Amino acid sequence: MDKLIVQPDLCDGCLDCEDACSKLHGVSRIMIREVEGSYYPIICQQCEDAPCKTICPTEAIIEKDIQSEKCIGCGLCMMVCPFGAVVMDDRKAQKCHQCQDLDTTPCIKSCSKRAIALIDTEKLKLDKQAKHIAKLSGVGKPKKGSDIMTVLTAENRAKGAFK
Repeated sequence: MDKLIVQPDLCDGCLDCEDACSKLHGVSRIMIREVEGSYYPIICQQCEDAPCKTICPTEAIIEKDIQSEKCIGCGLCMMVCPFGAVVMDDRKAQKCHQCQDLDTTPCIKSCSKRAIALIDTEKLKLDKQAKHIAKLSGVGKPKKGSDIMTVLTAENRAKGAFK
């Protein structure tokens, strides 16, 4: 599953992503907030067990999107979102759906600092697992000796001589 990832340490608060999103959707579905000189993008995290989806009385929230024709504008989804990523516009709820119908999302295109990226989470998980396994198995590290004593010891261990 692809997920929009934002790196706050790279964000400079230029708001280009907000402007690009706003031009496409009429309202920005990404919000940049400043706290003590640092900028933090607020964006839908596409929760697996999404509270906004669970509380929606009309089942307007599906997968990554909100069906505006079903939304009654009650705002319950906005109230339960733990990230504050749901916005109301023209009495309808809006949230980032990662522009799944476009090749490249406007927010990613517009970010000059490359603070926003679309990441394949499954690939990321597999890469991290491979690094961890390599670390555990000692791949890439020189063997701790290949003298006759080491070979004999390893051979004896394999035969079960030390049990």
